[in-house]
Amino acid sequence: MLTRIITGLVAIGLFIPVCIFSYTIAFPIVVGILCMIGVYEMSKCLGFERKLLITIPMYIIALGLPILRYFTGRNTPFLACAVVAFFGILIYVLAYVMFKKNTVKLSDILTFYAVFVYIVGCFSSMVVIRYSGANLGVGDASVEGKYVYLLAFLGAWVCDTFAYFVGKFLGKHKLIPEISPKKTIEGSIGGIVFTVGGFALYGVIVNNAFNQNISYIKLCVLGLLLSVVSQIGDLVASSIKRQYDIKDYGKLFPGHGGVLDRFDSVMLTAPTLYAVSIIFGLF
Repeated sequence: MLTRIITGLVAIGLFIPVCIFSYTIAFPIVVGILCMIGVYEMSKCLGFERKLLITIPMYIIALGLPILRYFTGRNTPFLACAVVAFFGILIYVLAYVMFKKNTVKLSDILTFYAVFVYIVGCFSSMVVIRYSGANLGVGDASVEGKYVYLLAFLGAWVCDTFAYFVGKFLGKHKLIPEISPKKTIEGSIGGIVFTVGGFALYGVIVNNAFNQNISYIKLCVLGLLLSVVSQIGDLVASSIKRQYDIKDYGKLFPGHGGVLDRFDSVMLTAPTLYAVSIIFGLF
């Protein structure tokens, strides 16, 4: 527990300056590096880490796509580049399977490809939101991405933290013991409640300190949605680990595991937040 707390404090200490300078290229570079490490961790989990002809192009795209968004200026050309990159990798890995007969199963490579798209798409969406605007304000007011993208992290980490403590002290009924034996229904509900409250508090701080006009109703709805989604992302990551019989994806964060262990929830809240922002008028 002590190691977990220390690692968490150090991570927060590193995360804050990244957020402060998120308007620079530093943010997409950090996201790109985390994304690349996440793809590497998954390649180890699925047994592809030594097949460099497959993994190296994936590492390049994982690192490059989040950084590319910084230079495109708008979301539309970036999304077009992402589609081309994902489709190109699909053709490449399928060709690899055809020419390397009996060395890689088609089902295995398609599984790896699907998870690769999931990881890269989710991490890239963090950068897409940061450099966008969303109609999350009152009336027609648009809120800058620098205030919106943090909700992806808050929705995951606030929910995870309070779900853990509420479950630890009040949890009696298991949520899905086959996938995650320690998670409880009480903890899940506690995570949702505290996330909604945390989003409302975030709105108070941003609206008053930075002269924004974020709707508290929209924030509470987002808090409810993202807290549920974050738990689904956590359970999906746990399910994959159980299926492949591993405890953690990596060891980058002592006490927490690897990138995919620490960002499993954020990976799903970020694209969900992006999708919801589009509905509200992302531009």
